[in-house]
Amino acid sequence: MKTGKTSNNVAYVGIFTAIAASICCITPVLALVAGTSGFASTFSWLEPFRPYLIGLTILVLVFAWYRKLRPKTQKEIDCACEDDAKPSFWQSKSFLFMATVFVGLMLAFPYYSNMFYPRPSKEIVYVSQSNIVKHVFDVEGMTCAGCEAHVENEVNKLDGVLSVKTSYESANTVVEYDKTKVDLAAIQKAINSTGYKVIDTKNKGNK
Repeated sequence: MKTGKTSNNVAYVGIFTAIAASICCITPVLALVAGTSGFASTFSWLEPFRPYLIGLTILVLVFAWYRKLRPKTQKEIDCACEDDAKPSFWQSKSFLFMATVFVGLMLAFPYYSNMFYPRPSKEIVYVSQSNIVKHVFDVEGMTCAGCEAHVENEVNKLDGVLSVKTSYESANTVVEYDKTKVDLAAIQKAINSTGYKVIDTKNKGNK
C-alpha cells in the first residue's frame, strides 16, 4: 500500500520547507551560540520568501494528513490484506504527528528566537546631553521579532551605543548613541552585517 509512503514523503517535504522558512532566524542564533558571526546573515535572502514557504508547508501537511486520514478504497484494503508486514513507525500517524509538532515549532521559531539573545548589560556611564544623538535607520527585509533581536544584538556590541529599538512592523531601527565614541557609518555597517539593509537614515536631532 502506497498511501503511508506518500504521506511520509509529504511530511518530509513539510519539515524541509518549515526549516527553510525559519532558517534566516535560526542561523543568527546558531552563530551566537557558537561565538561566531561570519555566517549569521547567510540565509537572510530567504526572508522575503518566508510567507510563501509557510503557505507551502501548511499545504503539504494538510495533504499528508488527508492522505493519512481519508477512508481507504477497496483496492487499498485488498492490498493491505495481501501485505502481512506491519507498517513502519516512519509511515505511522505517530510520526506524522511528531513531524507536525516539529514543523509548528520551526514556523514559530522567529517569534520566540529573541529569547536566545542576551539582554544588553552595559555599564552605565555619564554622557553629556550635547553628545547624545538619536538616529532612525530605515531597514528593509525584517519580518519578525527574531529579525529585530538580531539587529539589536549586533548594534549593541558597539561601544558608545546607549539604546537600540528595532521594529520590523515599522521597518526601522532607532539608535541613541554617544557621537564621541561611535559614528553613523559604524552603526549602519553593524545593521547591514545582519543581512538586512539600511535604505535610509533620518536624523532626529540631538537630545
